Amino acid sequence: MATAGGPNSRDRQDGNARLSVIERDAHAIADRLPDLMLEADRISSTVAHGIHGRRRAGPGETFWQFRQYGSLDSATLIDWRRSASSDHLYVREREWEAAHTLWLWPDLSPSMNFKSHLSATTKRDRALVLMLAAAELLVRSGERVGLMGVTVPMASRKAATKLAEAIAMNPNAPALTGSLPPETRLARFSSAILFSDFLDPIETIRARIETIASAGVAGHIVQVLDPAEESLPYQGRTEFLGMEGDERWLADRAESLRGQYQAKLAAHRAELLALTTRLGWSMLVHHTDRPASEVLLYLIMHLEGKDGGYKWSAPQTAVGERS
Repeated sequence: MATAGGPNSRDRQDGNARLSVIERDAHAIADRLPDLMLEADRISSTVAHGIHGRRRAGPGETFWQFRQYGSLDSATLIDWRRSASSDHLYVREREWEAAHTLWLWPDLSPSMNFKSHLSATTKRDRALVLMLAAAELLVRSGERVGLMGVTVPMASRKAATKLAEAIAMNPNAPALTGSLPPETRLARFSSAILFSDFLDPIETIRARIETIASAGVAGHIVQVLDPAEESLPYQGRTEFLGMEGDERWLADRAESLRGQYQAKLAAHRAELLALTTRLGWSMLVHHTDRPASEVLLYLIMHLEGKDGGYKWSAPQTAVGERS
């Protein structure tokens, strides 16, 4: 039997402390969701004005556009009524109507509640806003979206609101409290968009991402970081506090750690990039002092249909990355 100060007692205390943090953060998320929904709606509307949609030609009944007849086109595709009013032959194209399923997941773990003096928002709030705004834009384009491990895919124009309600109703769901996406088997040819700081050990991240990708899922990860996590701007004697427990670490000269810290962060990011490249996924870096619309516009504009799935149409890169 362990004494009051023994290891078992300590484990129980740590577990209770972590549970308390999760419960407190769950209530905070629920309280913040109405404001975050308004922000997500504003951002999605801003981005929507900056794009012309992602419609593409394909089988369907909805007219999309006329284009000039090409040598590889079948003569049966010619629209003779339109062509009669011009010196050129025109083909009537219809819009692709095969909806695609995109699974979204925001990291809502306690460590994402970090905000430094260099940013006006926490990483968690930004991840939530990006997820909800992405859902709004995707359903406007006729796609289905779902919250990994929590909801089924939906194409409703109120999908973003329903995802927010699902989070408010299930704040302690295992899929939402961990720092890694849930171990949920997704349908082949669907896609996943993951918003997190991805600062867990690379071996842990690799195992989870490989599990998701093994089902033939195309994926995109958005690494959300506070600018202070990129630059370590602290000077002199500095105390670092853990976000998920009572961990504390005191540095006598924080500036002396900057070079080593940044090298380790760069090495970690290189591992993430190598992982996504090998799996055919893509990676994007976003800092919370940058506009949310910036990364969202980049994300939406570079999603394109390919063999029934979504891929980046540009090389992997980082938006707003610091030197």
